[in-house]
Amino acid sequence: MAERYISRVGRKNTLYLPKEIVRRLEIREGDRVVMEIEDGRLVLEFISDPLTLALRGERWAKTTVEEFERESELEQEGLYG
Repeated sequence: MAERYISRVGRKNTLYLPKEIVRRLEIREGDRVVMEIEDGRLVLEFISDPLTLALRGERWAKTTVEEFERESELEQEGLYG
């Protein structure tokens, strides 16, 4: 069963998230949110910035700094000659 939380809409239609939701979803100031209306319900999906995703996300590949620099140099040569 879904967890339910009650909040209140503040001045200027500001919606404040309960601390438990912020903590459990690891929402940070500045995170972006996608809002959708589905069957008369508001659905929120928080999108972390790419750096946060890289730091907190699951690792799926390995690379060294040297490999990264070599790839970057090859890309730059292809783009700028």
